[in-house]
Amino acid sequence: MNYTTLQLAKITNSQLIGNENLHVQSIAYDSRIIFSTIDTAFIALNSFKNSGEKYINDVIEKGVCIIISAHQIFDHPNITWIITENTTHFLQKLAKYHFENCHLKSIGITGSNGKTIVKEWLYQCLWDEFPTVKSPKSFNSQIGLPLSLLQIEKKHQLGIFEVGISKPGEMKILEEIFSPEIGILTHIGTAHSINFESEKEIIDEKLKLFKESRVIIFNGDNDLLYSTLTQLYSDRILISYGKNPRNSYHLLSDWSTSANDIKVKHNEEEFSFPVKVRTEAIVLNALCVIAVLKYFNFNLDKIVSKLNAIKSVEMRLESVEGTRNNLIINDSFNLDIDSLQIAYQFIKEYQKDRKVLILTDIIDVKEEPEVLYPFVAKLTNEQNFDKIFLVGNKITKYSELFSNEVLCFETTEELIDNQELNKIENAIILLKGARKFEIDRLKLTLELQKHDTVLEVNLNNMLHNINVHKALLKPETKVMAMVKADSYGLGGYEIAEFLQHHRIDYLGVAFVDEGIDLRKKGITVPIMVMNPEQQSYNSIIDFNLEPEIYSLRVLKQFTDKLQEKGVETRYPVHIKLETGMHRLGFKSWELDELILLLSQKNLVVKSIFSHLSSADDEDQKEYTLNQIKVFTQNSDKIISALKYPVLRHILNSSGIANYTDFQFDMVRIGIGMVGISPNKTIEKQLKSAVSLKTVISQISEIKEGESVGYNRKFIANSSTKVATIPVGYADGIPRLIGNGVGKFGVHKVLKPIIGNICMDMIMLDLGDLVANEGDEVIIFNENPSLKEFSSYCNTIPYEVLTSISRRVKRVYIKD
Repeated sequence: MNYTTLQLAKITNSQLIGNENLHVQSIAYDSRIIFSTIDTAFIALNSFKNSGEKYINDVIEKGVCIIISAHQIFDHPNITWIITENTTHFLQKLAKYHFENCHLKSIGITGSNGKTIVKEWLYQCLWDEFPTVKSPKSFNSQIGLPLSLLQIEKKHQLGIFEVGISKPGEMKILEEIFSPEIGILTHIGTAHSINFESEKEIIDEKLKLFKESRVIIFNGDNDLLYSTLTQLYSDRILISYGKNPRNSYHLLSDWSTSANDIKVKHNEEEFSFPVKVRTEAIVLNALCVIAVLKYFNFNLDKIVSKLNAIKSVEMRLESVEGTRNNLIINDSFNLDIDSLQIAYQFIKEYQKDRKVLILTDIIDVKEEPEVLYPFVAKLTNEQNFDKIFLVGNKITKYSELFSNEVLCFETTEELIDNQELNKIENAIILLKGARKFEIDRLKLTLELQKHDTVLEVNLNNMLHNINVHKALLKPETKVMAMVKADSYGLGGYEIAEFLQHHRIDYLGVAFVDEGIDLRKKGITVPIMVMNPEQQSYNSIIDFNLEPEIYSLRVLKQFTDKLQEKGVETRYPVHIKLETGMHRLGFKSWELDELILLLSQKNLVVKSIFSHLSSADDEDQKEYTLNQIKVFTQNSDKIISALKYPVLRHILNSSGIANYTDFQFDMVRIGIGMVGISPNKTIEKQLKSAVSLKTVISQISEIKEGESVGYNRKFIANSSTKVATIPVGYADGIPRLIGNGVGKFGVHKVLKPIIGNICMDMIMLDLGDLVANEGDEVIIFNENPSLKEFSSYCNTIPYEVLTSISRRVKRVYIKD
């Protein structure tokens, strides 16, 4: 896009205050991830829980001088304002105008699952046939779709855009913005179905996108979808694909077992296509791509050639702890301008002062080098990297365009041999490269731990789980995330930083040292300390931590320390009430003295809280409700005496799911972030956020009568194959799950542990399963799940997670 401020105001019927002739080529919507301020406007989007106008000062400080908002917050001689009644509607109006005036062939993709994969595969197949633009990442919502459409430029002949909805009524708005010529409907499933009463309602809503479409390509295996679509749009070109023979393109062979290519029939024509990794979703997504390419009149040889060239779609950025206090961000899966911009946005979430970039040639793009690399240099220079490593024989020719210190190498091997990387300390290092350069090898050189066993934390799934719980709450209810015990062993700082970026209201830690560590690493969110030891009061005050006060003794000691340190402002504290857990907290008969002391001391009570002992146990419902009753009465008494607003919270993860009516002003979420809930309805909506995985070190064949492991606890009763994996009780796997108690996943099949578990190794009975050395082994994720693994261990998920050894590498994934 390229509009003047005056044009933007006229197109959207908005008020312009300031310069009419400033050019806008991009619109930023998140103050945290502005990677370029040149020709950029900031739009202050408002939701029922937040207002973008709070961040206008931040973006002005970064250099943005064009603000789109509902109000002119202040008068500033260098700032141009575009004032509009509703900023989301502004974005949608502008996107509609932009799309309708670009006159390009368009593909719109909707469905419950598979939208992003199909979009990316189609882009890989079509970009070299037509100048093509696509939605970045999974931008498909009421805001994401307009932002995607605004990327269309004059040169583009084809646009491929995702369209996603989460509740009724949304598709009508999106269809008015974007009417695709070719509509694609992927799999209809349970994703985002919580707000719909039936499958029929989901289908009817999604089909609204195709109101003006000339061609509709859809997965026809769903009977209800097939009948609804063929009746509603019988006047269109309908192309179906799937396993059912009624489909225009249907499978002839068994996709799951055949070692040969997948066979397909279209009309009277039969053909086959290759699929290396076989799941039903992959095969059907490939079939969808074939249907589109056939519609574009590609012949079979060309289609097969393009399918063979498809690269797996990696939609994640991986962060791992590096040597010399570095943080490694591995985004070496693909490289184009879109993914480069996304990576630059991503690293802005981290607090490290020094930034280092490793960037390779960009291949498989149509832009000429003399156009491409000056633009890449311009984007890169705005990120203020301290050091830049360029790899390749093309990008290095433009090294003089990059600011700061630049080092050039022809190959990745040259960079590794140079040893310059070993001099970097205390930095965030972004690896961004085309696959052929294999710069992910640098991660192996730079990362701190080399253990084959990995604890993988999916931060996006964690955020999803928080949002599932937040959907049960009132908009104004705050959320405290519990990151005590190193976030249950997952990594306190990494998770705290991610949650801070997504504007969590509070963090909770157990001990002061945990809070200090977060503060030293740049965490600024309010932090409550649940077990403040007396000797830690100095540090609590020095690092602006907020202590739990659970007794008169603690209250007196802490206020004495405030007086000793000369703290004159009223210091925030949190009052813990005893309601039935019988662990810590003020009893009912202590409240009068507590209220008297609170009125005399230099304190402000930020919250009053308690803890439910049995919110996950349906049999203890009466006891739980009595706890809530005691809490309500006692907190009412304190707040009435204090005469100022105080937050109240008693619900933990189980409480949020089972006792939502008693959410008060804030809730605390812990294990729910990981994807576990006692409420079956809620748990079905959650995603596994943690997986522990390793690899097969060696496969051995043993004969009948031969033994495995210490003390010969396993004796084979027939010939079998044994896999040895590099993990043991020193990594947190308890010995009690050996000898057939526990099972791990190999190629999605559960295989039993045989023999005693060793300190560093475990043996699995593979039976006749086909597997190879180096294959992945799932200790827990989905099969077995964390709950199932905990059951093997005769314990709870909390203990499992906190028992995982620190020598196990933590890897953090963002989609």
